[in-house]
Parts: sequence; structure tokens; C-alpha cells
Amino acid sequence: MIMGSLIDDIKRHEGLRLKPYMDTEGVLTIGYGHNLEEGISQDIAEYILASDIATHVMELKDNFPVVMELSTDRREVLINMTFNLGINRLKGFKKMWAAIKLRKYDVASVEMLNSKWANQVGNRAVELAEIMRGGRK
Repeated sequence: MIMGSLIDDIKRHEGLRLKPYMDTEGVLTIGYGHNLEEGISQDIAEYILASDIATHVMELKDNFPVVMELSTDRREVLINMTFNLGINRLKGFKKMWAAIKLRKYDVASVEMLNSKWANQVGNRAVELAEIMRGGRK
């Protein structure tokens, strides 16, 4: 069992850095002195993924309220795209968003594939565009 005083002492001694930095020995570090060169556990990776997804869901809701009217499958496509691109780059898919607002999912799918992003991510784009067009099968 870790005592609260130990945690408090380590926090005070290490300090909190929310972005990676080089410590005094040149080791890439984050948080309260966590050595990133040692990696992270799968549990921590899963926690970060869940946190990132929650952030992207909120970004989508705030920027494109129509997302909440979509089927779960189509909403998940847009969350996946936001995860990959970031909300600012996803905003650039103006023709896709226009088609989604008109419920023209076949057009939205084509617009997804007619992008630099689709060329960069290959099969990911094809899979997501297919789901946008007709849902999961």
C-alpha cells in the first residue's frame, strides 16, 4: 500500500509536467517524473485512449451538433476521423459535412475518399467511408 505522504512527497519533489520534457539526465519524461523511454503499461495506454476518445466526442458535439443525430455507426466513423485528424483538420471536410447535414451519406462517403487524408491512411479511409455510406454489416 502506498502512503499518501509518499505520493505527496514525490509530487512535490518531481513536479508535474503535462508535456514531455528532458529531465536533468536527458531522459524523456512526463507527468510526475515518468520515464517515457521505459514506455507505459497497457492499462495506462487503454486509459489514455478512453480519455482521448471522450475528448474527441466532446469536440464533435461542440463543433458539429448534427453528429448526435446520426446512427452509432456513423457517429463512430466521425469520432475515429477526429481521433486521427484532430478537430481542426476534420472541419476542412466541408463537402462531407454538407452532405451529412442533408443525410446524403453516399455523397459524404465519396467526399471522405476524395481527400488527402484518404490517400494517407488507405484502408482505414475505405473502411470508414463504407460504414458512412451504409453502416456496419
